[in-house]
Amino acid sequence: MLAPNLPGSLKTNPMLDAWIRIDGEGITVYSGKVELGTGVRTALWQIAADQLGVDFDRLHFITADTAMTPNEGYTAGSHTIADGGTAIFNAAAQVRGLLLEAAAADFGVQVRDLHVENGAVVTADGRRKRYEDIASEVDLHRQASPVSPASDPFHYRYIGKAQPRVDIPAKVTGGASYVQDMRLPGMVHARVVRPPRRGATLVSADIEGVRAAGGVIAVVRDGDYLAVVAAGEWQAVQAMRLLTASARWTDGPALPTNATIHDVLKTLPHRDYATARKDVPVAPPTPDVSLKATKQYVQHGSIGPSCAVAQWKDGVLTVWTHTQGVFPLRAGIAQMLSLPDDAVRCIHVEGSGCYGHNGADDVAADAALIAMKVPGRPVRVQWMRDQEAGWEPFGPAMVTSLDASADGEGNLSWWRYALWSTAHNERIVNAGRLLPAWLMANKIEPAPSVPIAEPEGDADRNAIPSYRIPSLDVTMHFVTSMPFRTSAMRSLGAHLNVVTIESAMDDFARRTGRDAVAYRLAHLEDPRAREVVELAARAFGWSPMPKLPAGRGVGFAFSRYKNLMGYCAVAVELEVDPNDGHVTIVRAVAAADCGQVVNPDGLVNQIEGGIVQSASWTLYEQVLFDAAGVRSVDWATYPIARFTQVPLSVEVKLVDRPGESFLGAAEIAQGPTAAAIVSALAMATGTRSLRLPLMRGVG
Repeated sequence: MLAPNLPGSLKTNPMLDAWIRIDGEGITVYSGKVELGTGVRTALWQIAADQLGVDFDRLHFITADTAMTPNEGYTAGSHTIADGGTAIFNAAAQVRGLLLEAAAADFGVQVRDLHVENGAVVTADGRRKRYEDIASEVDLHRQASPVSPASDPFHYRYIGKAQPRVDIPAKVTGGASYVQDMRLPGMVHARVVRPPRRGATLVSADIEGVRAAGGVIAVVRDGDYLAVVAAGEWQAVQAMRLLTASARWTDGPALPTNATIHDVLKTLPHRDYATARKDVPVAPPTPDVSLKATKQYVQHGSIGPSCAVAQWKDGVLTVWTHTQGVFPLRAGIAQMLSLPDDAVRCIHVEGSGCYGHNGADDVAADAALIAMKVPGRPVRVQWMRDQEAGWEPFGPAMVTSLDASADGEGNLSWWRYALWSTAHNERIVNAGRLLPAWLMANKIEPAPSVPIAEPEGDADRNAIPSYRIPSLDVTMHFVTSMPFRTSAMRSLGAHLNVVTIESAMDDFARRTGRDAVAYRLAHLEDPRAREVVELAARAFGWSPMPKLPAGRGVGFAFSRYKNLMGYCAVAVELEVDPNDGHVTIVRAVAAADCGQVVNPDGLVNQIEGGIVQSASWTLYEQVLFDAAGVRSVDWATYPIARFTQVPLSVEVKLVDRPGESFLGAAEIAQGPTAAAIVSALAMATGTRSLRLPLMRGVG
């Protein structure tokens, strides 16, 4: 870190003019974070507008361009507002302070006698100067200070208020919103041809025959890498089909099956990490509660398959991409193509379906590789649905195991937890993490898997309970040899870890004759955690002994995401049809504390979306595979929740804390929602299942 004492992303980008520039063209704010459909671009804009004291529409806002913006790594892990928003909050406050100081000198008054109005500094007697007119007197190319000028949160115009999202109008009116919509002059279209599964090698393909097909501009072969370029998109699809039909491959390694994967995970090479250890007895007691939970692989299931556009022109390779990290991607592409970093420019453009580590980086690498073969022409690469489903990095399969005991008064006393999983973080730290680099003649091996350290966590994210437990042992068996490529999916290991922990809390509450909510409160010491639990229970109308019709159940769960970010509690009521087993989530009520709320409407949307997505994962989603490869390659074989399966009612209550630090929010609902559904289904059916997905699981 360049400046470890600075707040948020200022640690790694400490210069003020990396974030804010003021000149004759106006006021421009820069961010290395990207819009993934969560509304963060609007929220960051709100922060800047309030701290600079300007109207929202007076700002120019530029995000994630390696030629223009600060390097904030990835937009991931619910860090955008916590890190990027904190950086802009402080940088803007310091720039405002510098402008006030310069204006005070010009006017011959004290700073305390000035105020700002929409990008102008104004004296008590009405004299004013625009920021643009003062800027030449202020050198913003300076390192930020650890302490920023104070601002009163109760006088914010934008922070804490619902602001219409800047990305929505074009999306709902059919405008060009996504990289999939890009059309550049002279653009050509490309499609890739993948092996049947990882490890298969290309024996032969009718390269010359496909080159002769209508509209084909080029056929690219580089080792086991195949692609076609054509003048029109349909011509590219037809050429891809011809090339696919002619290609002959060796068999890759046989894969496990859905039924065997969890046993196989325990036999693969792994490294063990002591995630948490506290007063672990040498001779453990006989456990009161023993649980084992499993989860199948899941797809990101982005509605729009991944897409990118690239152009090699005048010695610079420009890539338009919906990646979550333009700078890591630039480094990976440069290494893959043996180019210097400054010969590659990555520009973020929103993707129609992008979160977690899906195919965005890989399709960008496809576009870059192919563009080098047709210099001067913009090349658009669009993946097909089956390619996305079969080759994107999956959310990992997992196994968890828990033995735990309570003392004579029924309070938690001893906890031994273990989990097995492959990496939840295979982001681009070298070119070998990009799919095309595995297939090229000069193959580049992926960098070794390294888990994300606690307290952030990887597979062990949220594996340490938030509850008071005197004796604790949490071990992660980090599997290093992966039958499938896996990487970041929203909430990482927290999804299953919270399910296991909260299921144990329900079991202990039932064994001791105590209410599930009361039992949790008895073990929570953090007052903010207690407030969120109490608010969710109150808003839901939680009853220790609910009177429900047959086939109905309620469940409650809580976690603080990563044990250091947003707090979230979720209560669920669901109904099971006795005839066909169909599950209807009648209502879900959530309460969340994410510190200072920037855009309450955006925050509510994120929690609502997290509840819907987690319900889909928990009830229905799994990658289907057998020894020959992935079989769930369309929406029939990989069904995400339909409109008829989403909760009938979702209510979100927010605890706003003006002046407090921003806490991450985008992934806080996944774990508690899943755990509440598991508990509600157990009540409704009389049987607790911990094999996810609950309605389609076979593992």
